[in-house]
Amino acid sequence: MKRILLAMSILFTTGCYAQETTSPTAAGGPEYQTALGAKISAGVAVSYKQFVATTKAIEAQSMFFSRGIRLVGLYEFHFYNIPGVDGLAWYVGPGVHVGFYRKSADLGIDGVIGLDYKIKNTPINLSLDWQPSYSLVGNGSLMPQFGGLAIRYILQ
Repeated sequence: MKRILLAMSILFTTGCYAQETTSPTAAGGPEYQTALGAKISAGVAVSYKQFVATTKAIEAQSMFFSRGIRLVGLYEFHFYNIPGVDGLAWYVGPGVHVGFYRKSADLGIDGVIGLDYKIKNTPINLSLDWQPSYSLVGNGSLMPQFGGLAIRYILQ
């Protein structure tokens, strides 16, 4: 089990670095490219976000909670058309998850919709989102309880 978790964490992290990036600040994009932090959701997650194009990002999450661990990968499309608030974008996108619990495991699809904000003159990024998911293998049910507040430190 530990080897599976380690392999999944490496795959999620490697996938984030394997993408070609462009300057996201061009054309009204975000004021950062890479951020790492924590997300409060149905548990506590480590959240890593990497922009791979001006308005596209990959987010990897490793969530830890009382039932086990849940690894999530999201592909997010960011839209910077919120007038009057610099650094604020809304985003939407698809994703996948794999969960390892005490006596079971699941694999499924995710969706995400939320707001992303880069605090001006600080290396801090905040996001608030809803991340419903559906388990295709495992419990076979809709799980609407995921999503939450992320606080990330901007690395680049």
